[in-house]
Amino acid sequence: MKIAIVHDWLETYAGGERVLEQMIALYPSADLFSLVDFVAPKDRHFLQGKTPKTSFIQWLPSARKYFRHYLMLMPWAVETLDVREYDLILSSSHCVAKGLRVLPHQLHVCYIHTPVRYAWDLREEYLAETGNNKGVKGWLIRFFLERLRRWDKRVSGRVQHYIANSAFVAKRVKDFYGREAEVVYPPVAVDDFPLFKGKRGGYYLATSRQVPYKKIHQIAEAFKQMPERQLMIVGNGPEHGRIAEIAKGCANIKLVTKAPFAELKGYMQKARALVFNAKEDFGIMPVEAMACGTPVIAYGQGGATESIVGIGRKSGKMAPTGVFYPAQNPQEIIKAMRLFEKHEKEITSQACRARAEQFSVMIFRDKYREEVEKQIDAFLLQKNQ
Repeated sequence: MKIAIVHDWLETYAGGERVLEQMIALYPSADLFSLVDFVAPKDRHFLQGKTPKTSFIQWLPSARKYFRHYLMLMPWAVETLDVREYDLILSSSHCVAKGLRVLPHQLHVCYIHTPVRYAWDLREEYLAETGNNKGVKGWLIRFFLERLRRWDKRVSGRVQHYIANSAFVAKRVKDFYGREAEVVYPPVAVDDFPLFKGKRGGYYLATSRQVPYKKIHQIAEAFKQMPERQLMIVGNGPEHGRIAEIAKGCANIKLVTKAPFAELKGYMQKARALVFNAKEDFGIMPVEAMACGTPVIAYGQGGATESIVGIGRKSGKMAPTGVFYPAQNPQEIIKAMRLFEKHEKEITSQACRARAEQFSVMIFRDKYREEVEKQIDAFLLQKNQ
């Protein structure tokens, strides 16, 4: 079969690109497509020598820096990608990649990271966080996002089969598109985060890109009320000023804006626990922490509930690897800290590592390939009837 792999856009190496990397490794003869390709030469290892075919957005003014500002053109752009000569289309989509135009003789299998968040359930939150929820500008953005949602719903039928990166996302695919999705958890490079067997530090860790929905500021607020506990916040982003203002004058809160991988891994290995306050579609960071043997204190919604085994939750034979709290606010984080410290001895480094290994790269490869081959067999059988 002639195969095309389609990804929304290429700019950096993050969670979606880790999935893409494994798709390319599984199907090395496939051709690659993307709306844009602005990955720096030093970071192109995951593309494994491939140069993607891109859309017209690649050549629009200031696209390298501001291609996201062309969101209103992306549905049109993805439909201009010419994949007519391919038998199998494998898309990796969190935005518009699933909206490719396909022909009846083609099989399209979409690995969906999430339905378009800002067009569906997080629209108002997105508008509020970006300051675009009022006035004429807010009305225009709402108008466009409503059109994007209608397009997204309409083209969802162009995909024959969905593979979701978590049960949380599979439910949203069902709710928004009326489609079923198999769950194949994304690959986590657990071997890059070896189990730490030394003495841990006395600090808690919060690390991620500092954007509004991660709600790192609430973690800082919680520790501001707990001066006897140490917190290290690693990362940078639009919310950094807000976080720094909260931490100002707090001797127990340390901010590190830049940390090379080896340094960040060291912080993660030696932390008493990772504090994770985001509602993620899956969430790779908690699995990386558990690979180091580090427990996780997490907000109990989203994909984190599928990777972390919480104290007191029915989890079969699985040993606990962390603690959940029910709401994103400083007081609930404080309660969770106390619950964690009460049960800390019940959470072992070995249990954390064992849980993380269930999300390894090789497990992803085996399950993704099995799911794709199952769909190919079913498609060919139907075609030959």
